Amino acid sequence: MFFTIPTLMTWTRIVAIPLIVGVFYSPLDPATRNLIATLMFVVFAATDWLDGFLARKLNQTSSFGAFLDPVADKFLVCASLLVLVHLRRADVFVALIIIGREIAISALREWMAQIGASKSVAVHMLGKVKTTVQMVAIPFLLFDGMLFGVIDTGVWGTWLIWGAAVLTVWSMVYYLRKALPEIRARVK
Repeated sequence: MFFTIPTLMTWTRIVAIPLIVGVFYSPLDPATRNLIATLMFVVFAATDWLDGFLARKLNQTSSFGAFLDPVADKFLVCASLLVLVHLRRADVFVALIIIGREIAISALREWMAQIGASKSVAVHMLGKVKTTVQMVAIPFLLFDGMLFGVIDTGVWGTWLIWGAAVLTVWSMVYYLRKALPEIRARVK
């Protein structure tokens, strides 16, 4: 199942990372770089929804696809956050919160799966909201300009990314609390 249409779409999110980063090293003017990186991020981020939809519709779901999908999302988000920190459009503290949470919850999910308790840390609506806020904040910060002459994406993106950081901590606490009974039972 390495080469199904949904899995190939998931791979595009990983391939997108050097392309998005590379845009900022191109000789284009800053506004054009921002626009191209934003459009690329939005297109590649949209494949997250589309690959899942197609996997179900085409009956091409696989355990490899289920593994690769969240990994590709995390790579794309983390790489974009690092670019934004480098460009001084996102605070390093926000990036550390979001990236640290992703590592911690991924490790927790892996451990819970090994002990047969993966349902206790299944994806929750709070995590989905956090992801949605991140996926809106990041292109706003990549664009870093006036949208339609009215919306200052730098300001909105900053507020949204801080909101995502708060949701990140909240969702991590939620997952840890859900896993705590299993952790206590195993540590004794």
